[in-house]
Amino acid sequence: MNNLPHSRLAAIAAAGVALTVATSSQVFVMAGSASASTSAVSRQSRQALPAPAQAVPAPAAVNSAAQSSAALANKSLATANRIYRSGRFVDVNCRPGSLPRGSTAAYKRFLTRVTTCLNNAWSRQFRKAKLPFSKPRLRIVTRKVNTPCGKWNAGAEAVYCSADRTMYMWISKTQLRQPFPLGITRLVAHEYGHHVQQISKIWSYYWTARARAGKSQQLALSRRSELQAECFSAVFMSTLQGQPDFTDREWDYTVDWFRKNGAKGWPQNDHGRGPTQANWMTRGYNSGSPAACNTWKASARATL
Repeated sequence: MNNLPHSRLAAIAAAGVALTVATSSQVFVMAGSASASTSAVSRQSRQALPAPAQAVPAPAAVNSAAQSSAALANKSLATANRIYRSGRFVDVNCRPGSLPRGSTAAYKRFLTRVTTCLNNAWSRQFRKAKLPFSKPRLRIVTRKVNTPCGKWNAGAEAVYCSADRTMYMWISKTQLRQPFPLGITRLVAHEYGHHVQQISKIWSYYWTARARAGKSQQLALSRRSELQAECFSAVFMSTLQGQPDFTDREWDYTVDWFRKNGAKGWPQNDHGRGPTQANWMTRGYNSGSPAACNTWKASARATL
């Protein structure tokens, strides 16, 4: 456990930072997209179930027998994906650097460096798993923009759109005023986790199964997808241990925030309860391996 100066603890414990760190990394999953939301719950998220409106178009209608057969055939892509056998993450000597307040240019450099680190780390995992790898695109914006997946969700801090395989990162005024390097890195790593699900074809099963599922099962599938992205993020974060801006104290603070508040921003349980989110973060961080993140084989109770 690393000790932090009082001023640093005060900064990371500030309400605005805590909300940005934790809730901004939550993800609304629509048809093929994921967007990270701030504490404000978007109008779209208040619907009984998010409409399939973003990223990859909803699967074409097929008869139920063919749909069921396809889902069963693809299930192993999620439950027995080769990425789980890629071993522990290799330390790629990631050094994102400092993140001073109020500098958009510094913020952009930080996001770019973190993405480069993620590219290096995940490309090695895919190579070890003998899976084809491709980098996501990174687009940094200072205002909310439309994407090929549709309109930007109100309250979102970041969006991963699988239609163009792009992570859209919005630099908000709140983050500029009170940046938290660990929390921001975690946010990028979570969005990158959805890209991993896309290119490893885990999402091939997810979308097929979701298309034929009822409401409660859709929520259960969404939780497995979101909790896995959270776990993938934590696996990467484990490689940053010991750096000045990535201390054990700050990580423990972040996990505890999720445990207490992680589910409060969502009108339905499509991301997992706070303790469940914290559990998968801890699993990924402690193991340092994607093998710990197989939410698709976990019990229903473990993904509530």
